[in-house]
Amino acid sequence: MPYAIVVLGIGVFCLNTTEIMVAGLLPSLSSEFDVSVSTVGYLISVYAMGMVVGGPVLTVALLRVPRKKALLWLLATFVAGQVLGAAAQEFWVLVAARVITALAASAFFGIAVAVCAQLVDKDQRGRALSVLFGGLMVAQVVGLPAATLIDQHFGWRASFWAVGALAALNALAVWRRVPTTPMPERMRLRGEISAFRNAKLWGVYGTNALVIGAIMAANSYFSPIFTEISGFGSGAVPWLFAVFGAGTIVGNVVTGRLADRYMLPLLVYGFAVVTLVLIVFALVAHHRVLTVAAVAVLGLTGLPLSPVMGARVLRVSNDGPLVNTVNASAINVGVVVGPWAGGVAISLGLGLLSPLWIGAAMAATGLLAMVPAALAARGERRERRDRSDRRAWRGDPVPPTGREGADAEDAGARTRP
Repeated sequence: MPYAIVVLGIGVFCLNTTEIMVAGLLPSLSSEFDVSVSTVGYLISVYAMGMVVGGPVLTVALLRVPRKKALLWLLATFVAGQVLGAAAQEFWVLVAARVITALAASAFFGIAVAVCAQLVDKDQRGRALSVLFGGLMVAQVVGLPAATLIDQHFGWRASFWAVGALAALNALAVWRRVPTTPMPERMRLRGEISAFRNAKLWGVYGTNALVIGAIMAANSYFSPIFTEISGFGSGAVPWLFAVFGAGTIVGNVVTGRLADRYMLPLLVYGFAVVTLVLIVFALVAHHRVLTVAAVAVLGLTGLPLSPVMGARVLRVSNDGPLVNTVNASAINVGVVVGPWAGGVAISLGLGLLSPLWIGAAMAATGLLAMVPAALAARGERRERRDRSDRRAWRGDPVPPTGREGADAEDAGARTRP
């Protein structure tokens, strides 16, 4: 695996740590700016909204910029946003800083996926994306707990400064280690936009949004659930986040190795497990041991589906930066809706466990949306086996079976710019 992909994964780690670390800083930010916990939770939705709206626009503006140069400019913008957030004296300034960093993060994500697709063969894209998305997982096990610990010992501003400094170092690594990849011939906005005529691509976007939104609906309110429902002390919160993050790293290694061959089965079973775990978590959150178990299983099966979902986007469409940036935007529609719905439910007096039930409903909807694709893939596999049996009966050569669940989505699905 090219080392450049690891460097890009570290960049994703920085960007995702900024997105999620608010979940560990809820009490401090609430006290600092004299706003409610649910209001602070909306900072996650604000960040996601910036990625939804601004990322594709910024990506379009950078279409003709060499991808390495674009990555460097985006990291510089991200660092500037982090500095603004660390120095914020008013809540609205912090909101503005979140929007700036979100714009850079969304475009960086889409361009980084496009660069990864250029650096490896097509049958290794799932594994390459697992390395890139590994930054998301490490952010859960290292970034979020570290930001929470820094907050508890040095204040929340130190957490912002630390992530900004690491992003600046990553920009140097991108400059040194990421190769200048060739620009696709005749890169045109019209060609990029033509990919969105593919209805199947929009179905994939919607499913991705639902499942990631389900996870974030729960994850955004872990901290108060742990302390006020499960009865853990504040000192245990970073370690509980670390349990969740450790599960995501292990799960990401597994899904990355299987994504290219068993894409649809991984997604169907993964969505089902996420739905079930969120329901169980809501029912057993008053018990400490069962809470730890639920958090660990959710870590194993939730966010590790990200590289599989990203590889599915590449499979049904193309590897252009705009397609992948819009995927990040679609996912963040879910990230907006999940915490927002959880915050509204809490504000309406439905309790701190209501985000878990909302997450379960979103994951179940995503699972139902996968049923047509899964059935089509199953029918394709059955037809392929029948053809192979007929060839074998006639004594004809039998071709290899290919990837599980891939052919039904591949046939007529791609639209090349």
